[in-house]
Amino acid sequence: MSILMPQGHPESYYLATAKGLVAHPALRGDETADVCIVGAGYTGLSAALHLAERGYSVAVLEAERVGWGASGRNGGQLGTTHRKDQQTLEEMLGREWAHRLWSLAIDGLATVKNLIADHKIDCELKPGILHAAWKEREAPEMRAEVEHMAREYGVTTLRYVPRDEIHEMVATTRYHGGILDLGAAHLHPLNYCLGLARAAAAKGVRIFENSRVLDIARTDPARVATAKGSVTARHVVIACNGYLGKLEPRIAGRIMPVNNFILATEPLGEAAARALIRDDVGVQDTKFVIDYYRLSADHRLLFGGGENYSGRLPRDLAAFVRKPMLRVFPQLKDVQIDYAWSGTLAITMPRIPDFGRLAPNVFYAQGYSGQGINIATLAGKLLAEAVAGQAERFDWMADIKVPIFPGGTLLRYPGLLAGVLWYTLKDRLP
Repeated sequence: MSILMPQGHPESYYLATAKGLVAHPALRGDETADVCIVGAGYTGLSAALHLAERGYSVAVLEAERVGWGASGRNGGQLGTTHRKDQQTLEEMLGREWAHRLWSLAIDGLATVKNLIADHKIDCELKPGILHAAWKEREAPEMRAEVEHMAREYGVTTLRYVPRDEIHEMVATTRYHGGILDLGAAHLHPLNYCLGLARAAAAKGVRIFENSRVLDIARTDPARVATAKGSVTARHVVIACNGYLGKLEPRIAGRIMPVNNFILATEPLGEAAARALIRDDVGVQDTKFVIDYYRLSADHRLLFGGGENYSGRLPRDLAAFVRKPMLRVFPQLKDVQIDYAWSGTLAITMPRIPDFGRLAPNVFYAQGYSGQGINIATLAGKLLAEAVAGQAERFDWMADIKVPIFPGGTLLRYPGLLAGVLWYTLKDRLP
């Protein structure tokens, strides 16, 4: 491997502050492996690392660069939960299943923290996420959620924050209360992803960049083909998430790629930054199209807001995200925006991840619906367990039937857009 200058990745604050960015070769010719993984984001790299630790030979094929997708461009918030809260999961799936999913979420959170510690990944891990109530009626619901989690799950890391206190914690009058989750955290997402890649490579994983997969043969062993080579493997893991495209039509309709947008302000100085977010926690609100933000190590505000559902991005990303930022922090109207970028995540209809098998030797996981750092890292671990023949925990997820979007890939965009417009209107109502 050779040192890579910041090229090949979309411009972002994360790229400008990346640590240990290296170039991996493109696939040339034919390779063999026990497992071939498609995608070098959190899912693929976590699976590769966990498989290598079990003694499997692993080849990872990445269409662009390690962390090129949302794994290197997201909001950096390491949540505790799945996208749905536990009470909702209890209603959807039953109490026993919801408790299983909670145990997985906790394991995912611990896995991320342990990987960072064990492999000395320098990714600015900081504790705490504050979930902020956008509407007044949501505050008592949050208080009830804290009480429910303490009573039913023994959770002691959640604390209800009343309206007066949340205004002391965050310099805005927008919120009516919140939940402080001290078990959650936030981090530099690209540096975390690059750290996973280094750890995997150190265990013998072969990573090939600029090696877009064109076909996965439905054979055993499978042959995974790129334009200039192939990998023949006993097992295949598809870890593309929002960048799946047309590679595997059997699962493409179960997810909707969604573009999210983030900006980074100029450095504000430590005092001014802490005046915005007193305790340096990550913050996310309860709107349907959520705002999420945090402070960087060099005291910038990193603010995510707005999304769209087509391949076309807003012409001026900075202006697009500046609008929701100023709704929360109007005092930043004169602050310069140094970076603005986008990333593509994938959602499912029920906002529950989609795990499964396409054949006895082909596994996939996708559709993390905004909880990618925790759940995608967990997915990689569960995929490794399933490949190794220990699929009980993988099947807890795979047995949840995630439906195809109405109309499949052809009509999912108009249907979702209509729903989003409705919920966006509700966000604006009292």
